[in-house]
Amino acid sequence: MNLPLLGADDIEALGPTGAVDALEAALSGGLDPETAPARHHVTVPGGELLIMPATTRQVTGVKIAGVAPDNPARGLPRITGSYLLLDAATLLPLALLDGAALTTLRTPAVSALAIRHLTGPVVRHLVLFGTGPQAYGHLDAVLAERRVERVTVVGRNPHRAEALAEHARRLGVDARAGQGHGAGEVATADLVLCCTTSATPLFDGSLVPDGATVVAVGSHTPDAREVDTALVSRSAVIVESRSAALSEAGDLLIPLAEGAFGAEGIVANLAELVTGRNIEGKPADFEGPRFFKSVGMGWEDLAVAAAVHRNSTP
Repeated sequence: MNLPLLGADDIEALGPTGAVDALEAALSGGLDPETAPARHHVTVPGGELLIMPATTRQVTGVKIAGVAPDNPARGLPRITGSYLLLDAATLLPLALLDGAALTTLRTPAVSALAIRHLTGPVVRHLVLFGTGPQAYGHLDAVLAERRVERVTVVGRNPHRAEALAEHARRLGVDARAGQGHGAGEVATADLVLCCTTSATPLFDGSLVPDGATVVAVGSHTPDAREVDTALVSRSAVIVESRSAALSEAGDLLIPLAEGAFGAEGIVANLAELVTGRNIEGKPADFEGPRFFKSVGMGWEDLAVAAAVHRNSTP
């Protein structure tokens, strides 16, 4: 059997909008994130191995991803891996995909789907924390969904922050690198994206304006978070699934342990946000900021991998 190998070019050809549409179609078609298989974590010498299975009536798949914290110092990617896509009925392999490239497209697409339903058509000021592949991917995904008037890039390395700002300017956006830690920039933001490896909060959540949207994607462990308790306690919280968030998301679990946040503060999962089911009011009616926390789930990889396969099949 000649198994098609779908690399970064094939995955990028789907594009951010194609990936967002694939995720939305899966949820609109009845996929329930709460019943999706859990991610399995295995500690290995190089870091962490993540095994992420998922299935629908049409396709089944599994991603094996490596998280290697020391790789960037070696000039290697922090995220590695492969994705095996199977026919659901026969379990015969359909394709093998580049897992790192799939993650680079999928994660911003999940954020962009939430942004599609949480923000208006114009983002006046986007504050972007992070300068790695996910930061670039998130910028591209947001620009595919919204008209962005101004971007401030905040990163630990000022040269990398300026490089991302220059990339944004080449895309036609007024952009600059933030000064210092840039935490005060959030006071004028209507969209904040957190795409870092930080284990501690990036900014003072009390500064985020009511009505702004904050998205955090950088952590998936109970002891790490990119946003503080102040933000979580005053926000309408949206998650991919309650079960995944309340087992993996330190951004929520730490405030929960502090008694400053309760599970009832989660106003919707992503399926409820997309379909409007089991959700009181519209996102525009939410008081305070809107906070979307993503930990990454296997069904998202499956939806995007299947779309890549369809897009690449003559």
